[in-house]
Amino acid sequence: MRSLDDSRGAELAAVERTLRAAAAGQGGAILIRGEAGIGKTALIERALNRTTGLRRLRAVGREFETELPFTGLHELCRPLLSSLETLPGPQRTALEVAFALRDGTAPDRLRVGLAVLNLLSAAAREQPIACVVDDAQWLDQASAQALSFVARRIELEPVAFLIAVRGFKMPDLLDGLPELTLTGLGEQDALALLTSQLRAPLDERIRDQILAEARGNPLALLELPRNARAMELAGGFGLPSALPVPARIEAGYRERLAALPEDTRWLLLLAAAEPLGDPVLLWWAAEEMGIGSEAADAAATAGLLDIGVRVRFRHPLVRSAIYRAASPEDRRTAHRLLADVTDPLVDPDRRAWHRGQSVLLPDEGIAADLEQAADRASARGGLAAAAEFLKRCTALTPDPARRADRALEAARLKHWSGDNEAAAGLLATAKAGLLDDRRQALVDLLAAQISIVSGPGVKDPAPLLDAARRLEPYDRPQAHHGYLEAFVTAMRAGRLGPPELLVDTARQLMKTLEETPGEPSRPQDLLLKALIAREIDGYTAAVPSLREAVGAFLTESEQVGAHHHWIALAGAVAMDLWQHDDWRTMSERQVLLVRRTGALIALPSALHYLAYAHVLAGGFQDAEALIAEAATIDCGDSSGPPFADLALRAWRGDQEGIAALSERIIDVARKSGEGHGLSVVDGANAVLYNGLGRYDDAYAAAAEVCQYDELGFLAFVPHELAEAAARSDRQRLAEPVVERLFERTERSGTDLAIGLQMYARALLTDGPSAEDLYQKAIDRLSRTRATAYLARAHLVYGEWLRRAARRGDARVQLRIAYERLAGMGAAGFAERAARELSASGERPPRPAALPRDLLTPQELQIARLVAGGATSKEAAAQLFLSPRTVHAHLRSIFKKLGISSRLQLRDLRLDPPEDCRPDADAGDTPGGTGDPREPDGRDDEVVHETEPKVPGDPRRS
Repeated sequence: MRSLDDSRGAELAAVERTLRAAAAGQGGAILIRGEAGIGKTALIERALNRTTGLRRLRAVGREFETELPFTGLHELCRPLLSSLETLPGPQRTALEVAFALRDGTAPDRLRVGLAVLNLLSAAAREQPIACVVDDAQWLDQASAQALSFVARRIELEPVAFLIAVRGFKMPDLLDGLPELTLTGLGEQDALALLTSQLRAPLDERIRDQILAEARGNPLALLELPRNARAMELAGGFGLPSALPVPARIEAGYRERLAALPEDTRWLLLLAAAEPLGDPVLLWWAAEEMGIGSEAADAAATAGLLDIGVRVRFRHPLVRSAIYRAASPEDRRTAHRLLADVTDPLVDPDRRAWHRGQSVLLPDEGIAADLEQAADRASARGGLAAAAEFLKRCTALTPDPARRADRALEAARLKHWSGDNEAAAGLLATAKAGLLDDRRQALVDLLAAQISIVSGPGVKDPAPLLDAARRLEPYDRPQAHHGYLEAFVTAMRAGRLGPPELLVDTARQLMKTLEETPGEPSRPQDLLLKALIAREIDGYTAAVPSLREAVGAFLTESEQVGAHHHWIALAGAVAMDLWQHDDWRTMSERQVLLVRRTGALIALPSALHYLAYAHVLAGGFQDAEALIAEAATIDCGDSSGPPFADLALRAWRGDQEGIAALSERIIDVARKSGEGHGLSVVDGANAVLYNGLGRYDDAYAAAAEVCQYDELGFLAFVPHELAEAAARSDRQRLAEPVVERLFERTERSGTDLAIGLQMYARALLTDGPSAEDLYQKAIDRLSRTRATAYLARAHLVYGEWLRRAARRGDARVQLRIAYERLAGMGAAGFAERAARELSASGERPPRPAALPRDLLTPQELQIARLVAGGATSKEAAAQLFLSPRTVHAHLRSIFKKLGISSRLQLRDLRLDPPEDCRPDADAGDTPGGTGDPREPDGRDDEVVHETEPKVPGDPRRS
């Protein structure tokens, strides 16, 4: 028979390359996916056996552990826990709380990931590590999130991740890792493997049927002949029909179970129900039933179970087959025995879980234990686990009113954790209970929230509004949260919704608030009031309310922290007011806040808002780093269109990139009924086409956006329309849009608002008066941090001067425009400036490369932090990297910049232009640090071992 090396030669080589690279110090990850039994585990084991010098760490996802947070991560890291004291205090605490080694509030998810990264990095200094994760599709969400985080950041560590996933649907958290897909064996290899298992002649037709149904699945080829008698195979009677391969395999295991002694079957069931793989716990439970060690011998002889330091099944399917083969009554007995031997002080949650599975009839005592376990899980950040505990708690609650309350809370947790199908089922249970007016309003509000996120097409905000209105007398903050959510639902519909949807919703909200008077005091209340005023009274009348709301979010930080998910909306209001500094400040705060709280779902959106502020400031590299970070923090939840990515590509003139990204955004927008995604695409295209000189296309895109009064869009699109109109003889068509822009910018009064107004008016003005407008636009924009728009103002002024035959004056403006646009990377606009400069009689200068231009986005972030005084540990914690990775990047930075010490970084031009630098109090936001501390002697032992030893570094003297 051909060996695995022959039949899986290419796949084996790919896995070996990953392992050998890790052994040589270059980390990496590979995702191995395929159907059950296809040979993923065998391939990994063969590659490990052929690669020496690696320490092996393992974890296995288990179907009935998916709701218990951090179980998979704990299994992988358990051999390293003796080294926890080497971690910085906050990281150690986060990991200990996550693993229930100490009590504490919900751990910061990013800090947990960083702790695991540093734990692996420290262990890998002694010996390179291979982390093997099998059945990753069943990992709990928290573990999958942490392992995905680490696997993407070990490229400079001697660590390899081999992750096996059953099935062909990619888990969202693992998306983007290098993939290796295993399909069935070829015909000759499959025939050879089948023949090796036969002990009697096989009818040729039956052989062909086995091969056809197995579809090259190695486990099916091994197991199916083993479960049929030779005579049945020869005569053609022994094969089940019309069953998928995994189901047939499980059926085969069930038949093998039937032939085993009763004690062995019970031992296997106990092992299947006990997901920790703890042999002590297993034998304690077996002892309660009088089961001896001979039962394990029979299980081992049958090739099903191995009990050593850990309890391990021959294949993950064995566990599920054994558990499913048992009767419900036997499964309950197994869980009862396991609950009895689980220490209530050491592991109360797992004991509560086993107790919950051990009974059929309602039991308030067990339900109360499950409710307490849910509270503990929620405090640790395990919303999915808390929801699952409460789900079982609900089923075991005898009192109808209490059952309704618990079902409602379980439904809310399921909704927050993204399982809306389960949430809807629990909500139906809550509705069937004894509901007073308050409970009914809460049920209806949650039902509306679930419908908004799960239903296709344009969403109706009316059910949200109605439920929130009825909740007002009992829970005013929750009701106002519902009001704001109703408004946002209507706002996101945009052009895809009914024409009057948003204004009608605003009128209903205004009427509701008038009927329930109360002075708005919280930032989100002021925000709701301002947004309603904008729709009902018009933009100019609402400006004072809009400013008040933005001010509340800027000053009332404690209240904002409890409702951080609305900061982005407040940032959009600041955009609408052309308050660029306030928008950037709120974005920086939101990034810091969600990082500290571990609210990863909100982090991609927050990073995009901050990145967009950097784009307008000309800080394209800063924006790129933030966008790249957002792309790596994917929790599988929608966080809106990647608008900063589109904006950056537009300014850079990236036609292909925008086309591909736009296609995906438009598809999502039409399916979800959220028309604001279409406006994001059109706004980006207006910038792109103006830069490329495709003015007809730019006008069409901008005109589409300007038909609608969507929050934030009419601040930065009308001047694009004016520019496209001026270059395509559509000046008169653009006049109404510019008139509206004039009214709004005069009311706003910020330098950015007036600067863009003058910019647009100048483009549509003939004669000498246009020059005064261009100069005023440049003057106003030079007072802002909107460096990108200032450069474009010099460009359009220079173009006007050249057409007025003032070539000398034109060259001055065009030279400034070209140098600034080329320097920031606005390729399309820079090329346009170069053409105009050439036409004016001057060859465009080649912009001098700045030190920051030589670095990658991540290198630039590290260089800035270190130049500001951060140690490698501090930079690593800030950027969610290991110190070893930071040092590897520092070596590359030193080489690229031709320097030999950290101190020399301070003398280089690493910051963005003066008018777009982050404030000194930005703290640990990307792109700068306000910490002036000296780095002398601050780093740990790893830093001294791995940092480049260069002359002039005071820490080496």
